Amino acid sequence: MSHPSLSLIVEVKARHEEALGIATFELADPHGRPLPPFSAGAHIDVQVKEGVIRQYSLCNHSEERDRYLIGVLRDEASRGGSVAMHDEVQEGDLLLISAPKNHFPLKPAKRTYLLAGGIGITPLLCMAERLARTEADFELHYCARSAERMAFRDRIKTSSFANRAHFYLDDDTAAPALDLEKLLNEPEADAQVYVCGPSGFINAVISTGKQCGWPADQLHTEYFAGAETTSEDDGSFEVRIASSGAAFTVPADKTVYQVLAENGIDIMVSCEQGVCGTCLTRVLEGEPDHRDLYLDDDEHAANDQFTPCCSRAKSKTLVLDL
Repeated sequence: MSHPSLSLIVEVKARHEEALGIATFELADPHGRPLPPFSAGAHIDVQVKEGVIRQYSLCNHSEERDRYLIGVLRDEASRGGSVAMHDEVQEGDLLLISAPKNHFPLKPAKRTYLLAGGIGITPLLCMAERLARTEADFELHYCARSAERMAFRDRIKTSSFANRAHFYLDDDTAAPALDLEKLLNEPEADAQVYVCGPSGFINAVISTGKQCGWPADQLHTEYFAGAETTSEDDGSFEVRIASSGAAFTVPADKTVYQVLAENGIDIMVSCEQGVCGTCLTRVLEGEPDHRDLYLDDDEHAANDQFTPCCSRAKSKTLVLDL
């Protein structure tokens, strides 16, 4: 069964090995028609294979309508999406995708800081292109394990914003590392900070920014994977459907989404890791145990919505607006 958001068929026009373990896929309408527009920071859902949907950031210029360009890191430890993209998707293949969505949009700013770790360069590259085109003031700081793993390095070095790009390689001990405390030392009232990459890199940037006094609404993140959690202390709880009064027990080894699906209640899901927000559901009563990376701190504190794909309950019962 296709996901309701997957409304576009695209053809893989080209595939390139962009860096060690990173492939890019150029997607276009099979008949040459313009694709839906997108803004810097946007992503698309891609049905990698039956039952497997993943989110990939668009990394070409946002004014292009003839193609979408995505970069995919091969992650052997992932749940199979990236490996399938690398091993099974070839030029000429047709893929089912969603229209672009943007949970990571650029905000107007006097100055913008873009901090990328590894594959996290993908949405920030599109942002850099946009900021350069609008003659905005910005800096791009890009960290990678090695030069061979640094995707888009040549594209950045030959771009109009090459003089604003700074590269950091873990294996280059002779070169300086990214000094987050120095970079974020003085909070700027009219500045915005965007960070994307592995969760450890994101957490380092966000925690440093907050320690330096940056307000949370000036620090923006895009996660590629869910938070690491432990289920050792998980217990069972009850979810009740407001419209019907039906109640179901969610055991420790199942998610709310799984239990509802087993009982014929469909909720749209995509990432199943609390990253994309597709399954966001209103909570009418009870206190969720938030385990997503999609909602911000204030939205968590409100406790009026949660992600049933990964979040649980602190209260004995959650009443859902379904």
